[in-house]
This record gives sequence, structure tokens and C-alpha cells, in this order.
Amino acid sequence: MAETNKKIKVCLYLEFYHFMGGILFKNIGTGLLSSYKNQRTILKTLGVEFTEKWDDSCDILQINTPWLKSLWLMKKAKRKGKKVIVWSHVSAEDIKGVFRFSGFLSVIAKKYLAYAYNQADIIFAPSEHTKNLLRGYGINTSKVIVMSNGVDVKKFSHNEKKRQEVREKYGLSGVVAGNVGLVIPRKGTHVYLSLAKKFPKISFVWFGKIYSSAMVEALPKKLPVNLNFTGYVDDIVAAFDALDIFMFPEREGNEGMVVLEAASLGLPMLLRDIPTYKGWMIDGQNCLMAKTDEEFEIKLKELIENDDLRKKLGENAKVLAQERSMEALGQKTLEVYKKLSGK
Repeated sequence: MAETNKKIKVCLYLEFYHFMGGILFKNIGTGLLSSYKNQRTILKTLGVEFTEKWDDSCDILQINTPWLKSLWLMKKAKRKGKKVIVWSHVSAEDIKGVFRFSGFLSVIAKKYLAYAYNQADIIFAPSEHTKNLLRGYGINTSKVIVMSNGVDVKKFSHNEKKRQEVREKYGLSGVVAGNVGLVIPRKGTHVYLSLAKKFPKISFVWFGKIYSSAMVEALPKKLPVNLNFTGYVDDIVAAFDALDIFMFPEREGNEGMVVLEAASLGLPMLLRDIPTYKGWMIDGQNCLMAKTDEEFEIKLKELIENDDLRKKLGENAKVLAQERSMEALGQKTLEVYKKLSGK
């Protein structure tokens, strides 16, 4: 396959990724960055030649987050007769609840994103939910292809030694419920604060970067003794592996990379019932879903007390991860490249 696909050359671009040695992406750990790395892996696996800096020999420019330089690059590529793909990782809806000023920014972002996404020949939307949002922006959805961010199922695998090291480091024991990702209100920090008080015998942990109070609503100075916000961790695989239940009460998202990563490890998942998961996350089959904060308490109690349920959900979650693995997505990606480039 590698020899066959060398004719196609892709410019894979993530704005600011190489700026000052990648300082803006260090010690953050976002789904965007995970998606970008997955795209690189898929291209390598397919044998598709790619560069991370534009040159005129590229057939396709693939943009992640169309900020100003990316928009300029998209226009440049189009003038030269090249094809453009843009990932719709960002929506105006998921900007809300991130930073203190993000409510105002989301209004501006909707208009900008509609304009920027419309410059592309193909838009990759991580979910049907995102595709529906783009339709609301006035974007012609005939050029929108639903394409999962994918997950590296080989990377996210169980390691008992690392699991125990993380649990010991953070004082975790018994049944541990937790999350991995940026600590921001939209992702449901208030649910963790509430449930930690209601389940004092359960360990709750949230691995991920904590922003300053100037940017986001600060966490309480006094936390429940059974709740730990660790800050950024280098080894997110070990962090996931330290958990027994993955609890993700996010109110808005485009797919949820962490959901796929938790699924790869076979973790039973408790998610908020939001449109993002419609059609692929199924309550009672590969996860439990809660519509309200009160339901999170009920469903968490069910998971804690029912070992068989946790096992069933975890096994089915692994099946889901395989369906969205990079291996499964590779051929679909290649077909898009071939059709778009005419090669």
C-alpha cells in the first residue's frame, strides 16, 4: 500500500504547533492534539507522503482549527489549484463554558467559523452532531463527511504495573471514578464536587491541566478529601488505567476523544446524555447516560454496586473503540484523498 499511495502528498497543518518549539501545546493535553497525532499515524500507516509545512508539491492541505494563518494558507492553496480539507474540531457551542470571556467569543466564533469552514472542499466533522451544527451555520453539508477522530487502540492498553503506580502516587484505592482532560466548567467540574460529597467512600480523581482563576472559574479552596484534581500528567494512558469508572459529565462536545480512549481500555463509562453521542453511545449497552445531575448520582451508585454491569459495559466499549480505531478509519480516509486529488 505504501508504494501505491506515494503519489498523493498531504500538508497536515495545525496552527501554532511548531511555534517556539510547540510551547503553546506543551503540558496541555487536548483532544485536538490527540486527533492531530492520530492523523499523522494514519498517514504513515497508509504510506501517504505528508509534510507539516506547506510546499507547492502538496495535492491536499488538511487544516486543524482554521485560525488566521490557516485561513490565509487555505486561500493560498486554493489559488494554486490545490484541494483543502478542514477538520471542524471547534464549534461556537463548545467554546461556551471554557474561559470566562468565551460566551462573548462564541457569538463572534460562529460567524468566523462558518466563513472559514466554507473555504474548504471537504469538511471532516467528528460526529453527526457536529454536522448538524454546521448546517445551522449555513454550511452546505454535501461537503461534510462525518469522520471520527479515531483512537490508537494499541497505545491505550492495560498495564497493571503503571496502574498501581498511579493509584499509589495519588492515594487512590477501592473503586475509583475519574476523568482525564482540561479542568473547565463545561466538562462538569461541579458534578465531581457534588458527587464526591455524596460518595465519601469512593475516590474521585481528575487528571488534567488546571487553568488560573483569571481564565476560568476557580475550584473551591477546600475540596472533599476524596477528590483530587491532579493537574497535568505526562502519561495519560496510565491515568486512564488507574480508573475503574470513567465519568464524563461534559455538556457540549464534538465527539469526545477521551471517551474513545477510555473505551479502548474497556472502562465502564458514565456520560451525560447529549446530542454528541446520539447513535453510537448507547445507554445500558456500552455506557450509562445521565440526563441530569441527579441522574449522575443514581447511575454512579448503580455502577459502584454492580460488578457485572461494569464488566459488560467495559467489554462493549472495547468493541466500539475497535470500530473507531485508526486501522478502521484508514481506508475511509484514503478514499477521500483519492477522490479529492483525482489520483
